[in-house]
Amino acid sequence: METNGNEEVTSLYSLSCRDRRFSKHIHDNVHGNIYLDPFFLQFVDTEQFQRLRELKQLGLTHMVYPGAVHSRFEHSLGVYWLAGEAVHTVQGHQGSEINIERNDIRTVKLAGLLHDVGHGPFSHLFEREFLPRVLNGSEWSHEDMSVKMIDYIVDAQHIEIDAAILNNVKEMVLASSANASQNTVNEKRFLYDIVANGRNGIDVDKFDYIVRDSRACGLGCNFQFQRLLETMRVMGDEICYRAKDYLTVHKLFATRADLHRTVYTHAKVKAIELMVVDALTLANGELSISASIQEPAKFWKLDDSILRQIETSDKQELKKARDLVLRIRRRDLYQFCNEFAVPKDKQEHFKDITPQDIVCSQKNGDTPLNEEDISVSIVKIDLTRGRSNPLERFGEALLACISTSSIKFFQDYESDYKFPIRDERISHLLPAFCQDMIVRVYSKKPELVGAVSKAFENYQLKTYGLKAQVHDTPEKKKRRV
Repeated sequence: METNGNEEVTSLYSLSCRDRRFSKHIHDNVHGNIYLDPFFLQFVDTEQFQRLRELKQLGLTHMVYPGAVHSRFEHSLGVYWLAGEAVHTVQGHQGSEINIERNDIRTVKLAGLLHDVGHGPFSHLFEREFLPRVLNGSEWSHEDMSVKMIDYIVDAQHIEIDAAILNNVKEMVLASSANASQNTVNEKRFLYDIVANGRNGIDVDKFDYIVRDSRACGLGCNFQFQRLLETMRVMGDEICYRAKDYLTVHKLFATRADLHRTVYTHAKVKAIELMVVDALTLANGELSISASIQEPAKFWKLDDSILRQIETSDKQELKKARDLVLRIRRRDLYQFCNEFAVPKDKQEHFKDITPQDIVCSQKNGDTPLNEEDISVSIVKIDLTRGRSNPLERFGEALLACISTSSIKFFQDYESDYKFPIRDERISHLLPAFCQDMIVRVYSKKPELVGAVSKAFENYQLKTYGLKAQVHDTPEKKKRRV
């Protein structure tokens, strides 16, 4: 059996080397050498995929972290490469036991390459904040658009691809989304967990962006995806990990949460995002930004340059939007007033706070405020499963419809038994609660910071009976005019 496994690895290595003679070689600053053979280049060398160069991976974060200018293009190449490494690893270790074929490898790698091809501008701001505002609660998602874009690229570029491969690629792209297929084939189900893992959140998409984003922002990263990638094992049609790598798995989720708190939802980044959402909303009528989201032929022409288009336009209809963009350029940002973390016992039934709630908390004699003077940002940071721990069993109420635990481990390569691990079996220092919910309030006008801060404090006292914020808004900021 061991000999057959070694032969599989040797055969795989030889095949890989032979393919590379006809491949394009790209040197990536995270993964080193990446190779693209002619099949994948059919997709990469298209205007639709090249558009990803014009979408910054972290949206507007580069205005706070100047190094965060990497694009979804390089991230997609990274996910493509890691997807290939993952499927090669389990094939090399388990050989014919799991019956991975050449088309399976091609399918997983293509899903990794194209998983973000339907992404909108400015990271997730476009679909989570802009579209719901202008389209009355829109539930449009970049995963669904990626599926449409994949079909569009195949048709527009006349790419010959097996229909079964194409269908499986699209299902893999959707695997972690709300619209994941409920009829996904049971055979080789583990392949659908490599790029976008809807079962437990461990996937090569996160492997890439956690390391890539940390490096771009100049932050340290002690999560080592290589440990998980090199030792993963398929057991019962799901990918399992060594029990000794439990803390590495935990670091994946903890590092992701830390990036959300310190980078993705940085208070200044959110201030800029709020301004961009306002600018896009004001410009939408003139530029019909939201009109393209169902038509791939129009959508692929939409990227981060829309902000520059607003800024340089002479149209009177875009003046208000243009003025907002100019405020961003001149660092005249919405002013962060204060924030508080929603108590954990209040999170389950938390109701979104609106500018109206803040205005209605004013007292007689306070500087009068309008809803248009205030922006509220509600930030949720979790370990990918809301208030639940992705490493532990689902709650009893869910066990009726979900019979498996979130993440499974194995003792060693001689064992065929897989099992979940509870945090307390490893350490009592791991978090007992897995979600933060932070409410931030901003004043759109510097001279109103004091009034907005006071109204926000009144709201906290009225709602919780105390000031939930850590400290008062600095007096210096209140006096700024």
